[in-house]
Amino acid sequence: MTSTGGPGGGVADLGPLRDQDERRGEQRAWYFYDWANSAFATTVAGVLFGPYLAEVAGRAAVDDRISVLGLSIDPGALPPLVITASTVIAALVLPILGAVADRTARKKDLLAGFAWVGAAAAAVLFFMTGDNWQLGVVSFLVANFCFAASAVFNDAILPLISSPEERDAVSSRGWAMGYAGGGLLLALNFGVVTFPEALGLGTETAVRLSLLSAAIWWAAFTFIPWRGIRNRPPRDVEPVTGGAFSRSFGQLWRTLKELRRYPMALTFLVAYLFFNDGIQTVISQASLYGTDELGFPLGTMLGIYLLVQFVAVGGAIGFGRLAGRHGAKRMILVGLVVWMAIVTAGMLIPAGQLLPLVLLGIAIGVVLGGTQALARSYFSLLIPAGKEAEFFSLYHAMDRGTSWLGTLVFALVYQFSGSYRPAIFALIVFFVVGGLILTRVDTARGIREAGGTVPSHV
Repeated sequence: MTSTGGPGGGVADLGPLRDQDERRGEQRAWYFYDWANSAFATTVAGVLFGPYLAEVAGRAAVDDRISVLGLSIDPGALPPLVITASTVIAALVLPILGAVADRTARKKDLLAGFAWVGAAAAAVLFFMTGDNWQLGVVSFLVANFCFAASAVFNDAILPLISSPEERDAVSSRGWAMGYAGGGLLLALNFGVVTFPEALGLGTETAVRLSLLSAAIWWAAFTFIPWRGIRNRPPRDVEPVTGGAFSRSFGQLWRTLKELRRYPMALTFLVAYLFFNDGIQTVISQASLYGTDELGFPLGTMLGIYLLVQFVAVGGAIGFGRLAGRHGAKRMILVGLVVWMAIVTAGMLIPAGQLLPLVLLGIAIGVVLGGTQALARSYFSLLIPAGKEAEFFSLYHAMDRGTSWLGTLVFALVYQFSGSYRPAIFALIVFFVVGGLILTRVDTARGIREAGGTVPSHV
């Protein structure tokens, strides 16, 4: 069948999926990749990796310093610097992968392939023991890159299995599934890490087993979208010549040159660069902040992170419904105002007092699901047909689980101040700048630039 409009804003080219039951079946399978990869995002990247890497690196420290590529740094600054390095690598490579994906019919296979490689790398973290922090750094770099790469292909599938009118709801349900899945495994690991003696384990072994469980979860549940989503031939790709990779570079080069034809999509990407870096840095460094600055045990931070996960399920669904009435852009801006209040409160929260920490966790959960889900669906409306993966690769160079400006600022402020409090507050600039740039995005104009039809609520 022919398309009735590009995935940027019109009715997606659903082909045989015009049958509602078949389309909904693919959407249900697609939700499970968020369920699968959130295990890595929560248990590994969100909670356990940072504090455990800092502890392992601390054992190798001399005069409270370790040498990284000839630089002397505090072991506590190592986790955010590793995430920074991972994101720089992603920023260089993901756009090329996106161009490859747009020229192939095998998007779901690329999604699964990167997921399984990433899960294998995450499993290697089980062997990070003693003072061998280098193994942890290399394994995490690979796993975190594959996490971002697989998300490019996953999000590029969204416009292919949903119409623009469905986009916010489908994206929000996917994020809700992710928070539920990641939260469920985190709940199990919370018990393991908090009460290791009941299982006959030491604390370090409990942490390592929890890291391993996330890798297994990620790999196993990826089979559901891999089996349940069908591949589709590429559409409307640029007429460039050469082999597969040379054609991909050619398409990428054309897209980068022609971004000026999509100024609203470009403006949103710049806004997203800022506010998403702030979000990702808060999430990735929250556990480290809670243990080292506020003095809470790791088990308590696991509990708070678990609370955030389950609150975020409702937050994603709630923000999705509100976006249906008020528009995604307006609801993202509301979320950014709340994020500004969160980092301000985080700087002032008293050490060792649980109730303020719980309230802060609830606030994070409410806006975390909403802002992330709506950013994905909103951006999908601004993408021209045939360039879904390529545009989402640019999007994911700045996406969840990766952050480079935010973590770099966080690490530098900590390095020079010796405190995580000014480091967490410094992130407010990312929400302010990102929000101001987002106000410059004309949604209806952006959808028309992408060749789509404007939905009833934007």
